Amino acid sequence: MKTTFEKNISDIKTYGKVPVKTLVVITGPTASGKTSLAIETAQSLGTEIISADSRQMFRDLKIGTAAPSEEELATVRHHFIGNLDVSDYYSAAKFEEDVMALLPQLFAKSDHAVMCGGSMMYVDAVTRGIDTLPTISQETRETAYRLFEQEGIDAVKRRLAELDPEYVRNADLANHKRLVHALEICLESGVPYSSLRTGKTKQRPFHIAKFALDLPREVLFDRINTRVEAMMRQGLLEEASRMLPYRHHNALNTVGYKEMFTYLDGTWDLDTAKARMAKNTRVYAKKQLTWLKRDTDVNWLDGTLPTSEIASILTTYL
Repeated sequence: MKTTFEKNISDIKTYGKVPVKTLVVITGPTASGKTSLAIETAQSLGTEIISADSRQMFRDLKIGTAAPSEEELATVRHHFIGNLDVSDYYSAAKFEEDVMALLPQLFAKSDHAVMCGGSMMYVDAVTRGIDTLPTISQETRETAYRLFEQEGIDAVKRRLAELDPEYVRNADLANHKRLVHALEICLESGVPYSSLRTGKTKQRPFHIAKFALDLPREVLFDRINTRVEAMMRQGLLEEASRMLPYRHHNALNTVGYKEMFTYLDGTWDLDTAKARMAKNTRVYAKKQLTWLKRDTDVNWLDGTLPTSEIASILTTYL
């Protein structure tokens, strides 16, 4: 009997008798080694890398987002790295649109393309598709965020309860970003956000081979702690200091910068800020794993193996 891994890969390799293109997705929790594996895989397949990291897109956030180094970027061509300013608005829906426009160009040159990243909504936007939603105007965005900033998350919940009680009944009420975004959609469209959500997976004109790196929890957490120390040595505090005037932008509402801003505000000492950054990164990694464990299309790879060995295992089945 075939294992789940072997069955998934068998389904990927053949679509009737017509050879098709394959999007190779490499994901996993933060600090699991995705970047190195993606580079080695892309080199082996003779293709390019699509980054699915919602923060590495911002050009001034290199250290805090663990963006690929200049040497890594020179090894394999990457897309969606450092292409935005911190003030730019971007979304999973826009990412889906941009990637779907890019893939035909990559598939014209190779039978494969590699997508790498741990922003799960961005990965799902391409592999499953997301519902067609209205483009949010600047006026609507400012209205929603003004309510949040001036009156707090409870005011956002109350307004959403008026406009879309069904969404509120099922929403993560602790996630202010999603609540504000839901309010934006209600205001922009004039209909409940829940009425626009179909939850249906879109059919793609290519196969999707989805892989995730798995490591023992203690190994992953040790890598996270080591990465935090490395970021500090590389100049994360200085990078955060430069970004301090822009802290109100959504791009900087993320682990690493928030803790450094709290230190710069004088609320925490530096050791406390670093410890909180490591802790919050570990919490984020747990959320990523929870998301991935629900995805039955994921083929898990042993992240403790050498990168070259993992890449060899992966590419054997493509």
